[in-house]
Amino acid sequence: MTLSTPDQDGVRTDTQTSLRVLNLVTNVDSTFYNQQIETLEAQGVSTETLPVPGENKSESTEKNETATRSVWDYARYLPAVMSEASSSYDLLHANYGLTAPAALVQRKLPVVLSLWGSDLMGEYGWMTKRCVPFADAVIVMSERMAAELDRDCYVIPHGLKLDQFQPQPQREAQTELGWPPDVKHVVFPYPPKRTVKNFPRAKRVFQTAAERFDGPVELHTITGVDHSDMPTYLNAADVMLLTSHREGSPNTVKEALACNLPVVATDVGDVPERLDGVTHSTVGQTDRELVDGLVAALEADERSNGREHVQDLTIERMGERIRGVYRDVLAET
Repeated sequence: MTLSTPDQDGVRTDTQTSLRVLNLVTNVDSTFYNQQIETLEAQGVSTETLPVPGENKSESTEKNETATRSVWDYARYLPAVMSEASSSYDLLHANYGLTAPAALVQRKLPVVLSLWGSDLMGEYGWMTKRCVPFADAVIVMSERMAAELDRDCYVIPHGLKLDQFQPQPQREAQTELGWPPDVKHVVFPYPPKRTVKNFPRAKRVFQTAAERFDGPVELHTITGVDHSDMPTYLNAADVMLLTSHREGSPNTVKEALACNLPVVATDVGDVPERLDGVTHSTVGQTDRELVDGLVAALEADERSNGREHVQDLTIERMGERIRGVYRDVLAET
């Protein structure tokens, strides 16, 4: 069941009363986590971050592909969390399911648990589900994630910086990247090694679509690109192709919509909701549906109307809603 926050009902949290929040996180370098912290601090929340020690397992770069934390890393995290939680914080926000056990061991602070997708749907989802009942509030990114949990939760997708992700002339973006303008460009917005994103399927779908399409087409993957450069790639491309095995609420889809880039994607996370009513965009279950959608988008040779569908997904709105969760929790403890 989805809960509504005071901010969703039109009552804004008082930013003059500063909250002190201790954040636990596995990946302190996460762009979206850092945007969340930046937004909350701008709205009057004082934050401190305590990351899990050791090297983060990340499929987002080749360098860290095989890096992994040990059980010992998480074991020595427990006393660090308990010690830090004894300071004068108002609540603890555990970001990502693997931080939940350490968050729940301490008893001094109420706990808000945010789930990002793979922590619920992936390898350690069983552990996350065991921790969920003991959190004071749970935030998920999509209704599909909420349906996985046997408790009330708040659905708050990651927000967008609409002033950063916005349409720009395609030819200018292509010139900046050195992409030829007489070729259609399909972008797969992840490194091929991220197995959950299923690049082999994307490549297979692309190759079949390219054989059907009357004209040259190129497939571009995104590896080692700074997030600030992503709008250029999305504006230079003609279609985004997403073939993930699972997702929570993929930011790349929302970012593409903000740039009016058509999207062809598998039925994962909140993608069907995001693409509902978006022109030249398709959600497909089978390879044939994905191929048909990709060919149709390429033949349409037009941008989408995606930006009008993400106007309520600003990062500022996300911050307001998270503060609403904080206020709900503190009012009940």
